[in-house]
Amino acid sequence: MDIARPELKKRKRRRQYIIGAIIVAALASASVGLYALGPAVASVDRSSVLIDTVKRGELLREVRGPGTLVPKEIRWIAAETAARIEHIVVRPGATVQADTVILELSNPEVESQLLAAKAAVTAAQADLAAKRTDLKSKLLDEQSALALARSSYEIARMQAEAEKVIADKGVIAAVQYKKSLVMLEQLKGRVSIEEQRVVEFGQNITAQIAAEQARLDQLVGACNLRQRQADSLHLRAGIAGVLQQVPVEEGQQVVAGTNLARVARPNELRAQLRIAETQAKDIVLGQPVKVDTRNGVVEGKVVRVDPAVQNGTVQVDVDLTGALPAGARPDLSVDGTIEIDRLPDVLFVGRPAFGQPDSEVRMFRLDAATGIAARVPVRLGKSSVNLIEILQGLRVGDQVILSDTSAYDQHDRIRLK
Repeated sequence: MDIARPELKKRKRRRQYIIGAIIVAALASASVGLYALGPAVASVDRSSVLIDTVKRGELLREVRGPGTLVPKEIRWIAAETAARIEHIVVRPGATVQADTVILELSNPEVESQLLAAKAAVTAAQADLAAKRTDLKSKLLDEQSALALARSSYEIARMQAEAEKVIADKGVIAAVQYKKSLVMLEQLKGRVSIEEQRVVEFGQNITAQIAAEQARLDQLVGACNLRQRQADSLHLRAGIAGVLQQVPVEEGQQVVAGTNLARVARPNELRAQLRIAETQAKDIVLGQPVKVDTRNGVVEGKVVRVDPAVQNGTVQVDVDLTGALPAGARPDLSVDGTIEIDRLPDVLFVGRPAFGQPDSEVRMFRLDAATGIAARVPVRLGKSSVNLIEILQGLRVGDQVILSDTSAYDQHDRIRLK
């Protein structure tokens, strides 16, 4: 028969209680440890992110933008009159001089107007010469009348002086002497009138000649205009350079003002850069520029900043002060870097993908010992093309991730492996 042993049952229950307590304690300890560890740490491949070290020193502020080389001097040559394109003498790409004929045009009406203008000038010149001769003859008549009046006055004066002597002696009557005096005064007045007439006629001659000369000058100006229009039918380059465009065809009819050819000086180029409007606020005239032509870097300086914004960019004109490399030509694509400022003795780091100047961001700072990168608040200052100033949040030697980390916005820490 079986013998009841209650002490064994108590011992077994005690052992179960102890094991249960141990399991509960282990679970509690594990829970505390997991809570202390926090959320799971995401792992990131170190080679997939860009890491830079915070440094202290001089920060060179620069802005960069693409652009093209354009001629400093470009001349569009337009048609002065309506005309027909007869012959294209020189094709685009050719080197031309100022007097090189590019196009031959025709307009019979212009040639007819030139002949009429020349005839009018010739007639006006003949009229002016005839007018001068006629007025000169009339002036001589007036001067002759003045001379006759003066001689009559002198004769009357001498007669009056002679009659005065003999009238005082009673040889002639006093009345006769008085008549001579009256005649003398009359002739004196006539002399004064003739002198005034000669002066006024001389002034009239000047006015008439000036009027005829003005008419002649007007006709000469019209003739010169017609001559220039006729000469423009032989379209010339006007400057030495390279013919870039001839946007017309032989046989084409064009109206006055139509652009017929474009000539540029290929050796005098400037760069036109397109700078993002957010970066153009600090650009001023005279700032140094480095223009990369893909075949060498040329020094330059800012000479103009367009006040308008087009498609989110501002046009900046740069005069090149250095020698152009071989292969530089108009419309060549270039990159320009403008030096804005130099900040001495500041903290700086590579420009992060998500950071803007004068803003506060949260960046991942790397702990080299553990390989864990934790988010820290960082205040950014002024920026350059690839660098940005650190105002607060980092120290010299800190390593931070510059790559876009928006995929880990829900994590405060990531592990680099």
